[in-house]
Amino acid sequence: MIVKDEFLSRLRKIFDLNLYEVKVWTALLSRGTSTAGELSSISDVPRSRTYDILESLEKKGFIIMRLGKPIKFVALKPEEVVERVKKNLVRNAQEKSKRLEKLRGDEVLEELSTLFTKGIKFVEPSDLSGSLKGRQNLYNHLDMMVNDAEKTITLITTADGLSRKLEVLMPSFEKCKKRGVKIRIAAPINSNNIKVAKDLKKVAEVRNMEKIKARFMIIDSTQLMFMLLDDEKFHPNYDVGIWINTKFFAQALEQMFELAWKEMKVIK
Repeated sequence: MIVKDEFLSRLRKIFDLNLYEVKVWTALLSRGTSTAGELSSISDVPRSRTYDILESLEKKGFIIMRLGKPIKFVALKPEEVVERVKKNLVRNAQEKSKRLEKLRGDEVLEELSTLFTKGIKFVEPSDLSGSLKGRQNLYNHLDMMVNDAEKTITLITTADGLSRKLEVLMPSFEKCKKRGVKIRIAAPINSNNIKVAKDLKKVAEVRNMEKIKARFMIIDSTQLMFMLLDDEKFHPNYDVGIWINTKFFAQALEQMFELAWKEMKVIK
């Protein structure tokens, strides 16, 4: 059986399998039912590894083992495999989420926090910086910054970015408002995002930014996160952000923003 490497590579990414797993699985699909020895010959996978691979595929919901002599393995319909894999992913994610929730108040988390607290004392504020790639990573970090805010949050984004921020940051913005944090948001407002702007007004002061195109956030005039790329021209996976803990630069940027803020129109 000859299966193109490109096809095998796609299967690996889609189903999160290793190379031996996709080889054995596609070999079994081509036969319907087969023994481990036959599958080893067809797939060109070492016989010593084939049983382990088949056991792994069975646990993941790709195949069924039929007892007898010799033991045979039965392929499932690809549509059924997709459904099984989806259910397994959801169940595993839920189990992992529960385990992480149980860490709250656990001594393991307390020890980790102690290590971090002791270590951070020896770090200069300017060293607390880094770059992040991929929009989801950027938003995860922005959400962490928002949750750390004590006094002020200044957010400047694009028209499309405003809609994304509502979805990602709104729950954290609501918590900040309850703590008394002052939130200001500036973005180009148009007919496509006016509803989003009005929804954000529940937690922040929102103004229409017409002349400036930028993407950054300042927290407590100390932490700064700014995005390097135009979100209209680059794929989300290639988005890049820089996070800096620098009171001097953050305050300077916020002072410059103040001048522009006064000229922006308030969203009513």
